[in-house]
Order: sequence, then structure tokens, then C-alpha cells
Amino acid sequence: MELRQLRYFLVVADELHFGRAAERLHITQPPLTVAVKRLEHELGVPLFERTTRRVTLTPAGKAFREKVGAALGELDEAAGDVAEVAAGKSGKIRVGFVSSASYTTVPEAIRSFREQRPRVDLVLAPLTSGEQIEQLLDGELDLGLVRDPGAVPGLRLELLSAEDLVVVLPESHPLAAVEEVEPELLEGEPMILFPYRLMPGFVSRVLQLFDHLATPPVVAQQAIHQETVLGLVAAGLGVSVLPQSVERFHMPGITTRPFVGRPQTELHVARGPGSSPAVEDFISCLRGENPG
Repeated sequence: MELRQLRYFLVVADELHFGRAAERLHITQPPLTVAVKRLEHELGVPLFERTTRRVTLTPAGKAFREKVGAALGELDEAAGDVAEVAAGKSGKIRVGFVSSASYTTVPEAIRSFREQRPRVDLVLAPLTSGEQIEQLLDGELDLGLVRDPGAVPGLRLELLSAEDLVVVLPESHPLAAVEEVEPELLEGEPMILFPYRLMPGFVSRVLQLFDHLATPPVVAQQAIHQETVLGLVAAGLGVSVLPQSVERFHMPGITTRPFVGRPQTELHVARGPGSSPAVEDFISCLRGENPG
């Protein structure tokens, strides 16, 4: 049984006239008649009653028309859905992002993408860079926003933005009165950082600032979420180094100061080698562009 036979049958069932049906299908009548007879033979039941004056559907033909019409309608709808997914206009994409990106790039990109691609389901997951890289390589994420990743075999990386690193201090800390902080002023200070395995690139970037010191800051406490880091700093458990966008968080009890020389941290878009059109459209929104 072929789709062509089923479509021929539906046209004949609609017209109840083989000549008119053939005209609609842009074929001659003999191959249409042969196709319908072959379908009836395969089903083992007559679908039409034919007289010299008219063609009517048999009870079996009426039941078959209802079922086939519904099935082909669903098939056509599925084909249309597949085409929209292939064009990036529907479907689902899974996006991971570091918490600092939620203060800068992500909110506006989400608004723009949802306006441009309302039929694409955007699944958002706040994750550390290490978690995102693992899930990207395992195929559990389609796109990630990661900090200072370095080269990652199997992933394509694109620099999205760079921002200054700042020292995060309790308000009562002596360095709160300094306009700019030299790394030497943090010698021996207790520091609160992310676990290395979860944010390896970012932690390495921070620790590089103190490589030249005889007594670098001591990692006294680790925390997974940026908000937790801020809370621990406010509680006086240590200082930290975070992206400047943290200043938008406005947590009481802390202050920030720039580093001398303005060292920076980089936010990258990470994706696999075969990303979909919807993923590329979301990246366009992250860049501040409209999807094509």
C-alpha cells in the first residue's frame, strides 16, 4: 500500500467521479482506476460501488475514508512540523548558563528570541562552566554560556563578551577605602572561590593574578553559586574575585573595587559541531542580532 494510492482514493472519494478526480490529480483516468482497484485488492474489500451513472462509497469505503483522511492529515502536519524544526522555527533547545550571565546577556537574549521564535521551547539551566561542558559533550545541552573555558576538544567556542574582574570585599574591610586594588594587597587574605572542578577556567584566571606573590590568598571557603559567594563575603568569611556584573546584585554588606590594570574574564558561547538552526538563532540574539 502506497501513499500515492491513498491520496488517489481520497480524491475519488471526494469527487465520486473518476474523470474529475483524474483532472484534479493531473493524470489520465486509466492509471487512477488501476491504482484504486489495486488498493481494493490489497484491502480485500470494495471501496466504491460503480454503475454507468454514478460512483458511491461502500460502507467499508466510508469508514476507510475517515481513517485515511485523519491519518494523512496527521502525516501532513508532521511533515510541516519537521520542516519548521529544520528551519529553526519550532522544536526545543536546551541552554546552560553561568549565573553571572543572568545579570547581563541572557535576559535580553531570551526576550528577543521568544519574540522572534515563539514556537521554539527554550529550556534554561543555570549551571557552572564545568557542568555545562560535561553536558554539552554528552549531548544533554545544545548550547552553553561558560566562563574562561580555554580550548575544549569537541566543542566550538565563540567569545561573546569580556568584563573586568573586581575584588568583592566586606564593607568593613580596610581595602574598601582603596580606589584600585593591587594583587599584593590581597597577600595572605582568606578567599572564597568556586570549586575548581566546576569552574576550572575562571578559578585558574583568578589564581593567575596572584602567581607572583610569595603568599597568595588562601582559599578558605568554596561555594557553587555566585549569590552564596556574596553572602559569605558579607558575613566576613573572606574576600572574593568575581566579574564586574556582580555589582548589579546589590547585596547589603559588601562592596567592590577594581583591580589595577583591569584584568578581565571572558564569557564564551559553547556548542557542538552540528548545532541546529534554532541554536544559531539564539546565538544571534545573544550577539544582539535578529535571527535570519
